[in-house]
Amino acid sequence: MADTQQVDQKAERKAARLARQISAFAKAHGGAEGQVAYIGERGARIVLVGEDGGWGDLVAPSYPIAEQAVAKSGITVHESFDGEFAAKVTTGAYEWKRMAGLQIGG
Repeated sequence: MADTQQVDQKAERKAARLARQISAFAKAHGGAEGQVAYIGERGARIVLVGEDGGWGDLVAPSYPIAEQAVAKSGITVHESFDGEFAAKVTTGAYEWKRMAGLQIGG
């Protein structure tokens, strides 16, 4: 029984750490919205999009921890990354060069 409590405490600490990172991102970008996606054994990816169009992501060790982190941070969470939410992302020259490089073998 002590092992279960220890694991829960570890998950709580991880969720709290992720929530602080999400909140810091939101503060730096004038607010933020997010989406949580399951990525298999690695856990879940939290994609963040700031009000200014900036974006970033975090990886949580499990989907429940990711959900807990976004809930603690208080951001709006979308079910999917499409439509108006995806349109808020601003990409710069670096991203366009990087994407083009992947297409032409760079």
